[in-house]
Amino acid sequence: MSRCLPSIAAVLAACTLLPAPVHAGEDKPRPGATVDFADLSIEELANIEITSVSRRPERLQEAPASVFLITADDIRRSGARSLPEALRLAPNLQVARSSNASYFISARGMNGTSNSPANKLLVMIDGRSVYSPLFSGVFWDEPDVMLEDVERIEVISGPGGTLWGVNAVNGVINITTRHAAATRGDLAVLRADEDGAQLAFRHGGGNDSGADWRRSWRVYGKVSAIGHGELASGTALDDDWTQGQVGLRADWARGGDRWGVIANAWRGRQGQPVPGVIAAPGAGAGLQDIDTHGANLSGRWERALEDGASIAVQAHYDTRYRKVPPTFTDSVDIADVQFQHALAALGAHAIVWGAEYRYSWDHVDNSRFVAFLPASDRQAWASLFAQDEIALRENLRLTAGARYERNPYTGTEFLPTLRLSWHATPSHSFWGGASRTVRAPSRLDVDSYIPGVPPYLLAGGSQVRAEVARVFELGYRGQAGHRLSWSVTAFRNLYDHLRTQEVSADGSQILFGNGMQGHSHGIEAWGNLQLSDSWRLSAGATALHEKFTLKPGSRDPVGPLTAGLDPAYTAQLRSSWAIDAVRDLEVAVRHAGATLPMVGAYTALDARFGWRVAPGVEVSVIGTNLNGGHAEYGSALVRTEVPRTVGIRLVWQR
Repeated sequence: MSRCLPSIAAVLAACTLLPAPVHAGEDKPRPGATVDFADLSIEELANIEITSVSRRPERLQEAPASVFLITADDIRRSGARSLPEALRLAPNLQVARSSNASYFISARGMNGTSNSPANKLLVMIDGRSVYSPLFSGVFWDEPDVMLEDVERIEVISGPGGTLWGVNAVNGVINITTRHAAATRGDLAVLRADEDGAQLAFRHGGGNDSGADWRRSWRVYGKVSAIGHGELASGTALDDDWTQGQVGLRADWARGGDRWGVIANAWRGRQGQPVPGVIAAPGAGAGLQDIDTHGANLSGRWERALEDGASIAVQAHYDTRYRKVPPTFTDSVDIADVQFQHALAALGAHAIVWGAEYRYSWDHVDNSRFVAFLPASDRQAWASLFAQDEIALRENLRLTAGARYERNPYTGTEFLPTLRLSWHATPSHSFWGGASRTVRAPSRLDVDSYIPGVPPYLLAGGSQVRAEVARVFELGYRGQAGHRLSWSVTAFRNLYDHLRTQEVSADGSQILFGNGMQGHSHGIEAWGNLQLSDSWRLSAGATALHEKFTLKPGSRDPVGPLTAGLDPAYTAQLRSSWAIDAVRDLEVAVRHAGATLPMVGAYTALDARFGWRVAPGVEVSVIGTNLNGGHAEYGSALVRTEVPRTVGIRLVWQR
């Protein structure tokens, strides 16, 4: 494997020197196609409209929050093969891979092994939350899309509870796929890597000829597979993964009304190694494979009213099944309805308000190892929110909002926010914010018992309460001419009632409680430098300090020691070079500090060379971790060493 690096470097170098083929009549974008962000200047990128910060379109430059935008072209140039890998592009996220299918992703820390890791980040795909009510986090092997159909990913680091609800504590990830009108025609993707393969196909159509109705649709299918991983010693692990998914999207428009329907169905399988047992796959050391499958259906209606007002209604139904032998099997169905009304401007006020109702049916098949009691449960969440953006002056805005949300465990929670933004000049803006947000308990916090039969060592947490975060932020965005832009945010988070594992007075049992508090502060920054019309550098970095302590009376022996196992700093640098009209080269270096004693610091070098060899045909050579494999998360007994891989990707489109 070590001999691959010089050979791949030689291939990339040779390709950049080859003469570019000349094609008569190069492909032109179809009507309604997504803009190629590589053609946008730094100034134009700042004017891209986002929706996650205020639930209404606003310029990225003016958003009063720490938000990083991953564009469709960013994903294409990176060569990412999954959503978690695409999220590595956001410098305000910590992305850690523990096995071929398992990732732990968070913003501003809290990604350690205590407190149910990464359970304070809300993730949405086209407005549909993909978090699991079983533990308030995301099983990252389950949510998937065709990356070629992603329009943008808005990554907010910091609280989003007022607009998006509980669990949006440290961040919000909002993944938006392309309108069906932008994906007409056929597209096929074939990818082969040293450790896996991927095949995807999409077909779209539509009709704009009608005087009243505009209709577009697409269907797709995708299959992915990754082989067995290895420990740092080179010993194989039972963590291979395969998953298939199909889906469709349809969009209609008539006058000021727009309708949309999205449906997906998937099935996956992954191996799981036995902790403390090292043996080759198939040698009897592995556990039975994890089996997952599910489906979802979403519908949305929007109407544009007079004077800029609008209303929107969205509903979705989600069913998921996850069998993890020999511990548990979880079957959950979720129904969700959301309503939003953006009022016409009332003088200096721009008001948006809405409501949401969410209901779940959950059943767990328990085992002698783990039990959720009761095994079957029905839960409901209801919320009402409002936010007012007040123009104090032409360049000074005050945003005030609040949400009341009722959950089945702690009742009604109050989630307020206050933000002030000042646009000193069109190219320079300052903002600050103060928010209160919470993570509501999940079934894992309240209903889990170990072992699955009495006497219990862990006996749930019937008295747990919501974890609370008070967050204070200061940010600045600037732009110098047409070549340079940057964003800097400083934050301080004050946590209270964090989950702990409390030992009973007689030492016979453990109960979940809320006996820990803490604080964190840090800085996150990123920027773009346009060195020439064809060459752009992008850089980002974070610095984080965390401290957690037990509250008086707590008997948790390990909570503060493991809650803050996050890198004290991260950094990345990306070079995007459009060599000519048909060839481009992307090189990225990223570094993460140590999470001692679990994982040491590491640096990763990635590269991709893409060549549109004919109209509608692109070939890419992709290398990841070219400087060698490394560990990113978890115990050395079972974690996968993230390997060095080289792959080829073929995209055909017409």
